[in-house]
Amino acid sequence: MNPVAFSIGNFEIRWYSILIAIAVIISYFMIKSECRKFQIKNEFVFNLMFWTIIFGIIGARLYYVLFNLDYYSNHLMETVQIWKGGLAIHGGLAFGLITLFVYCKKYGMRVGKILDIVVVPLLLAQAIGRWGNFFNSEAYGSIVEYNTLINLKIIPQFVIDNMYIDGAYRLPMFYFESLWCLLGFIVTLFLRRGKYLKESQIFGFYLIWYGVARFVIEIFRADSLMLGNFKIARIVSVAMVIAGIIVEIIQAQKPKLDDLYNRVEVEEIRF
Repeated sequence: MNPVAFSIGNFEIRWYSILIAIAVIISYFMIKSECRKFQIKNEFVFNLMFWTIIFGIIGARLYYVLFNLDYYSNHLMETVQIWKGGLAIHGGLAFGLITLFVYCKKYGMRVGKILDIVVVPLLLAQAIGRWGNFFNSEAYGSIVEYNTLINLKIIPQFVIDNMYIDGAYRLPMFYFESLWCLLGFIVTLFLRRGKYLKESQIFGFYLIWYGVARFVIEIFRADSLMLGNFKIARIVSVAMVIAGIIVEIIQAQKPKLDDLYNRVEVEEIRF
């Protein structure tokens, strides 16, 4: 699989970059549309997205580089070449969450509501972004027989054909994660219609949904980031699930009509 979509002179445009850009654009318009329902200004949405994406990418790259220091300490110039891949979602989530929290607090916005708005298109963005790993031959799993991939029935033939990596066929873990995120996106679209849905509950659902899936996926991944003998993504995934459960329990214990997600209130943004 060729990771380069096309070239302009000596400058390569990679599929990874294109798919990330598509995911960002779709997310922006979805967030903008949902925010309009709550009368949140477009200026706030654009600036929030801009800074969250910038710091999210920095965090995703920094996280990846830190867990590959043996390589990048000898290839310093490659640390900024994010278009070639090497963005760790957990690092992006951590930095993005911090940025969102600081920005919302600065302008007096309800953090829980904004998180709920953001994580719905985030799941779709993750589903799209995982295909960048496909073109880069990343996020693959353990060695399997060709017939095993065929017998699973849900894997397209073109994916199977390109899972021959390092002399063997591999489980397409990127594909399974993409499907799971897409399903989660659909589920959250229905969840946020709930009449008595409370703020932060969609965010809590996201933490549990993605945390559980990533924990299982990491069992089979063959190119995971490691912390000693442990797959760091499994540790972070456990933390995400625990945090999500705590959020759901806290919100569920509140009175029925408190902190409703779908309550429309005019937000006073202090620009």
